[in-house]
Amino acid sequence: MKRLAILGSTGSIGINTLHIVGQFPERFEVIGLSAGLNTQLLKQQILQFKPKIVSVLNKGLSETLRQELSNISVEIVHGVEGLIQVATHPEVDQVVSAMVGAAGLIPTLSAVKTGKTIALANKEPLVMAGKIVMEEAKKNQAHILPVDSEHSAIFQALLGHQKEDVHRLVLTASGGPFLNLPLAKLQDVTVKEALHHPHWEMGKKVTIDSASLMNKGLEVIEAHWLFNIPIEKIAVLIHPQSVIHSMVEYVDGSIVAQMGITDMKIPISYALSFPQRLPLNLPRLDLSRNEALSFFEPDPERFPCLKLAYQSIQIGETMPAILNAANEVAVNAFLEGSLKFTEIPVLLQRVMQEHEVKSVHTIEDILKVDHWARDRSKALLEGRKRC
Repeated sequence: MKRLAILGSTGSIGINTLHIVGQFPERFEVIGLSAGLNTQLLKQQILQFKPKIVSVLNKGLSETLRQELSNISVEIVHGVEGLIQVATHPEVDQVVSAMVGAAGLIPTLSAVKTGKTIALANKEPLVMAGKIVMEEAKKNQAHILPVDSEHSAIFQALLGHQKEDVHRLVLTASGGPFLNLPLAKLQDVTVKEALHHPHWEMGKKVTIDSASLMNKGLEVIEAHWLFNIPIEKIAVLIHPQSVIHSMVEYVDGSIVAQMGITDMKIPISYALSFPQRLPLNLPRLDLSRNEALSFFEPDPERFPCLKLAYQSIQIGETMPAILNAANEVAVNAFLEGSLKFTEIPVLLQRVMQEHEVKSVHTIEDILKVDHWARDRSKALLEGRKRC
């Protein structure tokens, strides 16, 4: 029996995780859950899985939920401290880090410091503070298992091989909904069009990042820290069919790839059950129905965000955190209709250019520049409105 805490239980990854838990009640027990504003779904999850502790966004939501569940024995906490309580609960064996954005950094790092196994779906802890997180993981013997389909694929392709035999990691990308759209039309795409991913069902922020290929850029940074591979040995290829989820090329020319249908339950279940596998009741990949698998280099003119991500990790120190924070503000502005899709990388580049890179020694160094980048991004957006 593995005892779980799920950070972000009402999001796409959290819902799929609980689906797996429901399928294998003899294997998993839910100790803690956290959610933001969606307390109605959280309430249903509490009633079904009976966790001992749950965390919500703020005090008001926690008080309301406490009243609604007055006859249920569950501790209800809130805010950052509440997230930390869920992530570090003494009865928890494994934490599923499935929050969206920078908010997942502190609770995930807190869990790492207590030596818990992390099923990592939240990219931002490693994007923002990869050096600190991995050092703490090593010091506290905390295992970090990837949940992203791409990193799960690389993790599987590396098993049984020597790191020194790796020639490069290859992250595959579908190319998103605008892969074949004429470049001149990109500036006029709508939020609805950007949220229509050809293969995956994901949250809004991740889906927009997929359309801009920023998601792949963040994955490159995450892979650098997760697998301790130099950035120059991590490549991205567009693979529109999304059959191969990523691959590893070795020094002898061999390429090991992981394939499967586009369903996040597969990498989630592997992170939960590793080193075993769970017998999932899912459709099988039928290669006879795939006429061709194609791969090509990303177009830098179509996907400038990918180049910015590479630049940020090559510069290093505080720059990836700057990129991440500015991107979160930019994506939110696009979703709200105050920024065009093609203006996202323009804003990111401006904020990166204005940032004075600083050395990273503590998590406070990261939080400070994260705050600066958000304020500067919002100020630049406000300036555009006044103009």
